[in-house]
Amino acid sequence: MGVRHHHRHDHHGPADRSDLTVTESDRTIRLGAGSGFSGDRIDPAEKLARRGDLDYLIFECLGERTVAAGNARRLLDEDKGYDPLLGARIEAVLPHTLRRGTRIVTNGGAAHPLAAARMIANIAARVVDAPVRIAAVTGDDVLDAVRSADPIVWETGKPLSAHTEHLVSANAYIGADAVIPALEQRADIVVTGRLADPSLYVAPLAYEYGWDLGDAATIGAATAVGHLLECAGQLTGGYYADPVTKPVPGLADLGFPFADVADDGTAVFGKLDASGGILTTRTCTEQLLYEVGDPTAYQTPDVTADFGRVRFDQVGPDRVAVTGATGTTRPDDLKVTLGFRGGWIGEGQISYAGPRAFDRARLAADIVAARLATVHGLDPDGFTCEFIGAGASFRGLDTDPSAAEVRLRMTARTDSPDSADLVGWEVESLYTNGPAGGGGARRSVSEVLSIRSASIPRALVHTDVHMMETNS
Repeated sequence: MGVRHHHRHDHHGPADRSDLTVTESDRTIRLGAGSGFSGDRIDPAEKLARRGDLDYLIFECLGERTVAAGNARRLLDEDKGYDPLLGARIEAVLPHTLRRGTRIVTNGGAAHPLAAARMIANIAARVVDAPVRIAAVTGDDVLDAVRSADPIVWETGKPLSAHTEHLVSANAYIGADAVIPALEQRADIVVTGRLADPSLYVAPLAYEYGWDLGDAATIGAATAVGHLLECAGQLTGGYYADPVTKPVPGLADLGFPFADVADDGTAVFGKLDASGGILTTRTCTEQLLYEVGDPTAYQTPDVTADFGRVRFDQVGPDRVAVTGATGTTRPDDLKVTLGFRGGWIGEGQISYAGPRAFDRARLAADIVAARLATVHGLDPDGFTCEFIGAGASFRGLDTDPSAAEVRLRMTARTDSPDSADLVGWEVESLYTNGPAGGGGARRSVSEVLSIRSASIPRALVHTDVHMMETNS
């Protein structure tokens, strides 16, 4: 069976596009948000793939923490490093996307896009009976370039070379220009590493409409679309909901959003009929400002986006139109996430309830801290103690000593996994050697990758596309 060619289908499917035109042109590109983070639900993406009449399904899976976690997994196993749920996502949607001609773009390759592509190829060979073209986009791994450039680390203000921790990873935020060549080679699935979140959406739009990536106004508008979709369920009421002030129905079946995007970058957002959640101008406004420092100068690898004049209009039930986004020239440098090997974290937790719960938890913490320091020789400067239920979220600003239930959480940073395990051991030993009524003890050990940031000239970042095709 030969290479499968894509043909955009007319949009008269089950999601009903008849009232969603935002320009005089009849053509729109429909982008669906399949995930908003590494641990996101899968069933809403499967429903979008099956019923959403999509041109593209986007899986956003990366944050600074998750790309570092991917690098940690790759250090342990060279065949790993991609998002742990990527295989399950692809298996759930691929029969639908392939049948409907929907293409998939994801940064779920995390620290190892090539390994991710091989894994996807194995799944495709098993779950579909047609050839699948898979593109792995590499080049965001800039460890050698960062070591050579020796940039200033943002969090410390010092050159990279002045840091004593062992640098194990460096991933640049790449943009739409890295993905378009993969789409030009007719990839059914494009899997990347640290592709910037909005760029996941900008790339297919620029490819479909033939936009010049130097057209900052249009790319800025497309970046607003990508930013609004990138967190998936947050646009339809997730993270927005409050049972009193902002009720959201059907959160257990929250529908992920899609957008019908016109050739000028304006769009109408929607969700599947009968799915849970809401899509309103208020949910869109909250998401527009999410993780944005200056809305008039939101920097991505593609553009410096300007959301200052964005307008939302409710054009139907769970349908919102967006206009007004623009942009200026893209930055000369690219942000880089740095991962430093930073030792080990040992953790222990135990609960106390009833009268004087806080006092007993405080005594338990004192016992554990004393034994870690005097018996085991750990550095007290590496200890952290939290009283969950008595104001731990407020970081000591508002402790409630009258709390009826308190869970003690003790952690310590150490140089080895064996010494880290001592924390949980000492917490667990409180069962018979500590205050009355302790219960539910848990312990864990994890390696620490400290995350920091820097920037390097984009000329030092070189991306490439690796194609593979499964047999029918």
